Amino acid sequence: MLARVSTFTIDGLEPRHVTVEIDVRAGLPNFTIVGLADRAVRESRERVRGAILNSGFEFPQRRVTVNLAPASLRKAGPGFDLAIACAILAVGGHVPADALERYAVFGELGLGGEIRPCRGALAVAEGTARAGLEGLIVPLERVLEAALVDGLDVIGAHSLGQVAEILRGGERPPPPEPDAGVAALPTRHLDLADVRGHADVIETLTIAAAGGHNLLMSGPPGVGKTMLARRLPSILPPLSKGEALEVTRIHSVAGAHRGAGLVGERPFRAPHHLISASALVGGGPVPVPGEASLAHHGVLFLDELSEFPRHALEALRQPLEDGRVAIVRAQRSAMFPTRFILVAATNPCPCGHAPSRRCRCTESELARHARRLSGPLLDRIDLVVHVQRPAAERLAQPPTASSEVERGRVLAARERQARRFEGTGALCNGHMDARLLRRHVDLADEAEPPLLEAYRRGDLSARGRDRTLRVARTIADLAADDRVEREHVIAALGYRHEGADLVGVAA
Repeated sequence: MLARVSTFTIDGLEPRHVTVEIDVRAGLPNFTIVGLADRAVRESRERVRGAILNSGFEFPQRRVTVNLAPASLRKAGPGFDLAIACAILAVGGHVPADALERYAVFGELGLGGEIRPCRGALAVAEGTARAGLEGLIVPLERVLEAALVDGLDVIGAHSLGQVAEILRGGERPPPPEPDAGVAALPTRHLDLADVRGHADVIETLTIAAAGGHNLLMSGPPGVGKTMLARRLPSILPPLSKGEALEVTRIHSVAGAHRGAGLVGERPFRAPHHLISASALVGGGPVPVPGEASLAHHGVLFLDELSEFPRHALEALRQPLEDGRVAIVRAQRSAMFPTRFILVAATNPCPCGHAPSRRCRCTESELARHARRLSGPLLDRIDLVVHVQRPAAERLAQPPTASSEVERGRVLAARERQARRFEGTGALCNGHMDARLLRRHVDLADEAEPPLLEAYRRGDLSARGRDRTLRVARTIADLAADDRVEREHVIAALGYRHEGADLVGVAA
């Protein structure tokens, strides 16, 4: 007797169609799973057996062989449990086989027959729709997530027995309330109005948000670098529907999606400085997204940048340059998107007080601290600003800016960029390549000489020149200017010059 059920495995971020084939025939009782399955899949034998028996069904006392096709594709995770159990029930006549032909099945089983949620429900739903299947059966907690795919009949269930009843034409359980699965990320109430004495740094944050530029803040401890960085999401534009779907898919596959519906806020990721390179950019025996991908369409904040392992920071070069990272293993590869704004904060020296007289660091300590930040990495950072200790009287003054006001400026600048880049695939100035730079950066005649002089002096690399032009274009957008004028270029060079100083120290 043979039965087939459709399910999916996640390969990187992509769903791969898998056919679960069950063959039950006479012989000594045995339960075998073949098809390049990992340990979690092989262990499903005991979960499936216990779930079937504890749900009141009979487990066949025969030779049971499960094949996961195609056999050349690696299968990982417990999401195959429900599909294997349904196929066994179809062989035993407990559920109609023709109903299983129209649906994909995805979920983990408990020994008591309950269905537990698995990572990647949105990606599985997208794969189900592309495969031309009518619908998808998932754990009840993942119905709202899977239902984000239009035109797909998504059925949620809390137990194996309930799935069998649904397949026999029984009543479906009502879906959870829509607001029960809102945003995987907590709502934030941080505002730039909380900041005192840093009007120049707030302007730099606004430039970073308006153009999608990377930012490095350097300064002594306690001056407000972290406070400022955590308020950057409050001035970013809201996620579009397409961006929200991308973020939800990544967080779901990585197991970071705490809700069940669409992610409603731009991600803000702040990993600890002891993070490994694979955890930062993605990797592992079965490639999974790292913090750089979890920050896609949002902010990746690296506090105490100089304390991160140098090899982990160097791994960020490709993600910062290309907006994606390729994880290659001997028998598989995966591509993860990494289009984020990098915000980093660092102290100027180990004690944090250089170059003031309070600094007690030795020359060797200063050199070792500077070597942690390589020139190639700093060359990919568009904006470098030194955060100074504000004067006491400025701390008592009212705020100079608020998130609402700065967000309005950012939205206006982004709207100009959206019209400019329509149909090109770029979302903001920070995404421009050399071709788009030539087409959309209209330099005034008097704006070219400062760039040429900086390049001749060696203050700019070829990449640095392009990045300076992107920042200058953003400054012009904030000023509602169609042309990039001399003052816009000089302001952008000011940020690059401070970065060049740091590169010189690092060398």
